[in-house]
Amino acid sequence: MANYLCFSNTCEAIKPSASSGGALPALKQGKVVKPSSQKKDGPLVTAPVASSEKKVGDRIPDKDRKKDVPHPRMQFDDKHRVEKAKRCAVVNQSEARNRVELFRHLPQYIHGTQLPDLESKFFQLDPMHPSVYKVGLQYLSGVISGGNSRCIAMLLAFQEAIKDYSTPPEKALVRDLTAKISSYVSFLIECRPLSISMGNAIKFLKNRIAKLPHTLSESEAKSSLQSDIDRFINEKIVIADKVIVGHAVTKIRDGDILLTYGSSFVVEMILLYAHELGKQFRVVIVDSCPKLEGQALLHRLVAKGLNCTYTHINAISYVMQEVTRVFVGASSVLSNGTVYSRVGTACVAMVANAFQVPVLICCEAYKFHERVQLDSLCSNELGDPDVISKVPGRNDLNHLESWADNENLQLLNLIYDATPSDYVSMIITDYGMVS
Repeated sequence: MANYLCFSNTCEAIKPSASSGGALPALKQGKVVKPSSQKKDGPLVTAPVASSEKKVGDRIPDKDRKKDVPHPRMQFDDKHRVEKAKRCAVVNQSEARNRVELFRHLPQYIHGTQLPDLESKFFQLDPMHPSVYKVGLQYLSGVISGGNSRCIAMLLAFQEAIKDYSTPPEKALVRDLTAKISSYVSFLIECRPLSISMGNAIKFLKNRIAKLPHTLSESEAKSSLQSDIDRFINEKIVIADKVIVGHAVTKIRDGDILLTYGSSFVVEMILLYAHELGKQFRVVIVDSCPKLEGQALLHRLVAKGLNCTYTHINAISYVMQEVTRVFVGASSVLSNGTVYSRVGTACVAMVANAFQVPVLICCEAYKFHERVQLDSLCSNELGDPDVISKVPGRNDLNHLESWADNENLQLLNLIYDATPSDYVSMIITDYGMVS
């Protein structure tokens, strides 16, 4: 768009006056014919053209600028693009019959049919590396979940693929390997949409591939990329979490009642480290269906000797009366301060704000993104609607067992929500604390 505007301004600067008949100087048999109205109207002003050219020269080249632009997200309400994507897809997906109209731009497929079909194709997918294929199956089955776990698994799979990679004849390593990584990413997206942190990690890896010196041999280039992946995991995730723990533990005082929602690995590390330091506090774990991630966190904390209370999110306004601080994790932090996290986080933050309880978000810096988002509608992920039609531990409550047969009934299982910055007191990152 910027190039177009620049080009338009340049054209505007050399546009002839109305008295010249609205035509540009004519070219006849290689000779330039000067317009007769030039002397009447005065000399043609060329200064704007020169300044425009100067501005164009100062701008970042198109190729470099396009690399920084995020890839447009797939809109699943565009039938033409969806059909085109289906022809290239590895995973056979069947669209859900009862699609939620408000979320037609997001993928809504029947869950449970993709995994057996994909497992049967294992020996047919020659270009797909086994490590990438394995991670895709784990995404699809839900074995690997959580932002950091998914990102680490993806990077380790790419590391194995790079280790086994060999440049085909008459091809350049940089171009061919980038194309390979792109095909792996497309496969993983079919298994489960990428998180924002995974997108940042992919951008980092592709950037490192593009900047490989041409003087390096293939083995040296592969070794360099594998070292870059190890360094990214160690610095951006492992060490970053330890730094966040060091910052966050200073906010815990004796006698505090700390509330956390769901299960966040970095929040769990904070609570355990504070307990090791001898601080006296109690933890309130708030949980919600259908995943009930807080139950596993409860077992781990109690096993370490922490004093815990467990409740569901529908009792959040009752338990918030005694809470002194809220610690929650995040899937991403956007450029306008919006916190993108598991669904229910916004509800917890708003209730805490109503009770004047500070909300502290623990998030690694590699999860930050330049995107701006004001709601949870335009970009989100939809989970399996069948899981919210059942009540855990109550098999007798099967009133929605055949809900898919009713055309007028749609079940919506959102994975994430967006918490406005107004309800966040502080964001704790590996670069420091932002309030």
